[in-house]
Amino acid sequence: MCTNYAPVQRRILREIFGVEPPAGVYKAETYPDYAAPIVRAGDDGVRSADLASFGMVPRSRIPPGARRYDSTNARSETVGERPAFARYWRQGQLCLIPATAFYEFAYPDPGTNGAAPAGASGKPVRWRVWLPGEPAFGIAGLWRGWPDQALSFTMLTVNSAQHPLMQRFHKPGDEKRSVVIVPRSQWDDWLTCRDPEIARTFLSLLPADALRAEPAPKAQGAPIPDSD
Repeated sequence: MCTNYAPVQRRILREIFGVEPPAGVYKAETYPDYAAPIVRAGDDGVRSADLASFGMVPRSRIPPGARRYDSTNARSETVGERPAFARYWRQGQLCLIPATAFYEFAYPDPGTNGAAPAGASGKPVRWRVWLPGEPAFGIAGLWRGWPDQALSFTMLTVNSAQHPLMQRFHKPGDEKRSVVIVPRSQWDDWLTCRDPEIARTFLSLLPADALRAEPAPKAQGAPIPDSD
């Protein structure tokens, strides 16, 4: 699952996604509970951007004593059944998560199809995945609101065991899964879709040759300046 990605700059929100950037500062890399922009559309199709917290149920919203659980990703197969997601999936609260790259970990192992560089120490290696020739892309997401008007979101995922690139990632023995990149030509159709069964038809992986990936050392995120 993806719990780390690079959100887009404010200029790209305007030029590529066609929305006015939200007020506020967000970091150059997004992790669980970090604020980052999402793009939504009303029933009239007009797009807008807001800052939202990464993870459908932020840690700060979990009642004291309740079990903590990760809600940064939602499985497409069960999104309509899980309590954290079902209501919002049925209501068609779909969004795009603007990104320039997302990050996954490869675990060096003879059976990982070369995911880790030769001579690796056996420790997991963070990899960067992006679309060559594209300044940004939109990841399929689901959002919810809170009584205080705050927003939060999750990334939708599909099985990637048969994908030549995305099968490389995650711990040996774990199910291989990947986030879904929505092609730019389908952005408006995705954002305005209110039928869960039709929404599922968008949830497929791009061909491996449409993506690029390389080892990427983990770095501290820095705030993106609140500027043009």
